[in-house]
Amino acid sequence: MNPYILSILLMSLGLGTTITFASSHWLLAWMGLEINTLAIIPLMTQHHHPRAVEATTKYFLTQATAAAMILFASTTNAWITGQWNILQLSHPIPACAVTMALALKVGLAPVHFWLPEVLQGLNLTTGLILSTWQKLAPFALITQLNSTTPALLIFLGLTSTLTGGWGGLNQTQLRKILAYSSIAHLGWMILVLQFNPSLTILALSTYIIMTSATFLTFKTSNSTNINTLATSWAKTPILAGLAPLILLSLGGLPPLTGFAPKWLILQELTKQDLPLTATIAALSALLSLYFYLRISYAMTLTMSPCTSTNLSPWRHNPNFSTLLLSTSTAATLLLLPLTPTALALLP
Repeated sequence: MNPYILSILLMSLGLGTTITFASSHWLLAWMGLEINTLAIIPLMTQHHHPRAVEATTKYFLTQATAAAMILFASTTNAWITGQWNILQLSHPIPACAVTMALALKVGLAPVHFWLPEVLQGLNLTTGLILSTWQKLAPFALITQLNSTTPALLIFLGLTSTLTGGWGGLNQTQLRKILAYSSIAHLGWMILVLQFNPSLTILALSTYIIMTSATFLTFKTSNSTNINTLATSWAKTPILAGLAPLILLSLGGLPPLTGFAPKWLILQELTKQDLPLTATIAALSALLSLYFYLRISYAMTLTMSPCTSTNLSPWRHNPNFSTLLLSTSTAATLLLLPLTPTALALLP
């Protein structure tokens, strides 16, 4: 892709998210979400592969449906209450409609079916943008609506954690596994949103760091399914040793960074007299941990049966910068002791 066009698209992505962040009017927020969607579509189809075009079509139709629901619900709220302000969404019907539309935008269960299919059709770089940056604008709106539909948020959170755990068990494609991982992590964030929004922001930040490290690891080793991970030791031996730690951090094991948000969310749910919800969420994390361990096993404890396949990658040097990979990997492995500082900095 032409670098000028690429820079315009990336600037449009940033502009759309910034407009949604800064808006207090539903029309401006909707406009930011639309700019975001239209900017990422050319990035998704830049390789002109049939799977990429199919994934882009599915993504566009899904996002257009969600945007139409947001516009319809906000107009209904303005008709009922006379208010276009985001914080004045008081009527339960438009509040539920907007919450479900934003859940559709980020891929929360039970409206998650588009996410694994779309992510499977993209390359790893665009998949990284879709799994991280594209979550920010809808989450900014969900955070402002957290007190209007408490029961719906609990339902979405529990369904997402269970779906993200069960859905990834039988997958061999890494991008689909990361899609279900995204659904499960978003479920954890939604569960605690109405009780402690700062914890949701902390969980979203750590999720973005850990997912970036995972996507960049798979991009460096040029792996898109579990079978190709067996040759990772020949391409990047040090990274192949660190990858299981990155994946276990995604699973939430101490003493890695991913343990902090899960621990704090379970603690907050227990404080709010929701022990059953906390138990179900913790058990669903075990399901996610299984497929992270499966990837770790394929990457570090197995070897490709073809010797020439193993040795040929030594002759190819990576031609891209690894600064972002090294930074996100270090943060994924080492940020747990800074959790009290991060909580103190959050509003």
